[in-house]
Parts: sequence; structure tokens; C-alpha cells
Amino acid sequence: MTDRPDPATGGPPGPLSRSHIRRLLDSHSLAPSRALGQNFLCDAGMVDKIVRLAGIGPGDHVLEIGPGLGSLTLGLCASGATVVAVEIDRYLIDGLRSTVAYYLDNDSLTIINDDIRQVDLETVLGGHRWVVVANLPYNIATPLVLDLVASQPTLDRWVVMVQREAGERLVAGPGSKIYGIPSVLLSYWATAKIVGTVGADLFLPKPNVESVLVRIDRRSEPLPPELAAADPDRLAKLVRTAFGQRRKMLRRSLDGVVDIAAITAAGIEPTQRPEQLSVQDWARLATVAP
Repeated sequence: MTDRPDPATGGPPGPLSRSHIRRLLDSHSLAPSRALGQNFLCDAGMVDKIVRLAGIGPGDHVLEIGPGLGSLTLGLCASGATVVAVEIDRYLIDGLRSTVAYYLDNDSLTIINDDIRQVDLETVLGGHRWVVVANLPYNIATPLVLDLVASQPTLDRWVVMVQREAGERLVAGPGSKIYGIPSVLLSYWATAKIVGTVGADLFLPKPNVESVLVRIDRRSEPLPPELAAADPDRLAKLVRTAFGQRRKMLRRSLDGVVDIAAITAAGIEPTQRPEQLSVQDWARLATVAP
């Protein structure tokens, strides 16, 4: 980073302040997009916490999804990591580039203006192992995490900021009322836990919900034998079918898909309900089911 003063505060350069974000928005005639769920992080302490929780340091490769105006981006680059930031909103790009140009003197950052779901990640990621850091809106958080964890094996660990309800569903365990499809599918590929909360007052504009930080760690390769034996597509189909009728016993919710003999052969009681099964249970069922 440079030693030039922050133009909004007159102090030393650092993560973007609330007043700085307002000035950036005004100078580029922008307003946060509700359609894209834009709430800009404006707290230096939280930026530092996210970088620390993600274990990011010199030599790491970081994929940042949704950099916005660059507050967290600056913290990631300050760690010494190489950062690729993917921002879908073309109207924010000039503001993001002006932030980066003011504070950064190195070439450790690449900005891509595109929908992360449309980016050729095979080319972008290359042969490196990656850390993902993201501030994700509620409407895309869960499907995006599940898709990328399953399809991109070089994404090793994540710290994602999501709405509390979405985060709790991702990390829920068997027996919980909120344990469901996302919980099972994520736990096939990775372990996950909530590692922090993010108050609404740390954002501009202030959202109506509380956010949490979810740390996701990909399971080491190869997968544990019980999981490796199961076809992930078959497992996902069984999970989605059963949880589609989560109040019913498996013998009913999976009727016509898996017979009772196969359920029993997997060491599962046909009278159990889907929320009672661990990912290992689902893996065994996917292995023995025709």
C-alpha cells in the first residue's frame, strides 16, 4: 500500500470508511443495488478478522467474489496474497478500480467484471490451490457455494459472509430442524462451521438481517472411503427426493426410487426421516441403491 492519506478521513490509508464509501458512490453517481443485494462492508476490524479467519498470507491465491468498492479487497492484498476479484456489477468497476489505483502499487490484483457463474474458472484458477472470500447476497449464496464446492476441486478453503439463516442451514447437522439438502451436499465435499457474526451496522446501507461468517474446508483428497464409494450425483438425487417430503419416513419419501431392502442393506431404518441421516448414511444408501 502507499503512504498517501485517505482522502475521506485525512488519516493513513486503510479499509474504506463509511464516509469514503459514500463519497465513492456519489462521485460515480451510484446507489447500492437492491436487486444485487449490495451492502458494502465498512469496518476495518471486520476486514482484519475475515483475513485472519481465512488464514491468508503471502503466497496465497485468493478468489474474492463480490468485491464491491474494494474494502475487503484492500485487506486481502495487504496480506501479501495474490487476489482475483470477480464483480458482476459493471457500474461498480470504475469505483473499484479507483480505490485499487489509489492504494495499491503492485500487480497482485486482477479484477474481472463478470458473473462468477459465467467465468471460465478452469483458466482463471490454473494449477494453484485457492482460498475463497465472498460477501454473498441471500438469493444466490447457497446454490453458488454448493456448485463451486462440487465443481472446483482447487478451491480449498472459504470464508463466506451470508445471511444468518443461510449460514445456519449450510452448517446444520443431523437431527436439526434446519438440516436439509444444503447441509448434506456441502458436508459431502467439506466441513463447515460458523466462525463469526457480522452486525448490520457494519454495512452501508444497513441491511435488515444479521450476517454470519462461515468457514468451509474441503475434505482432504482422497475422500474418506465411505464417501468416495458413493456417486455424488446419485447421492444428491436421493437427498433432494427424500427432503422433498421431509416429514415422511424414508420408505415413503423414497418409494419408487429405492426399495426397502436397499434402505435396510445400507444400515438405515426405513422408518427414519431424512433429517436423521448423516452424510455417511446417505453415501451408503447411494452406494447400495440400484
